[in-house]
Amino acid sequence: QVQLAESGGGLVQPGGSLRLSCTASGTSPGGWYRQAAGKQRELVAEFTTIGTTKYADSVKGRFTISRDNAKNTVYLQMNNLKPEDTAVYYCYGRNFGIDYWGTGTLVSVSS
Repeated sequence: QVQLAESGGGLVQPGGSLRLSCTASGTSPGGWYRQAAGKQRELVAEFTTIGTTKYADSVKGRFTISRDNAKNTVYLQMNNLKPEDTAVYYCYGRNFGIDYWGTGTLVSVSS
């Protein structure tokens, strides 16, 4: 059974930082997407099939994706957060072309 569990979301002021975690079983977590209210889900950061990293232009230089293979966990360090980063953040894992998703963790950036 595939399971992914995100944690680390919360309320933070603009300019602040948060670190999200995603621990998986049955798959290897590949990256992060987010979905703001009324908008489509969008890529935030992920590991490519060749092991490099890919970021949305809007988060480059502010967010960093990393992973601990021994713990089957990926992280998203988010610095200099902006109100437009407010969204539910989801991690995903992919097995044989099928994507699996966690339930998400809410990040709210507001003063």
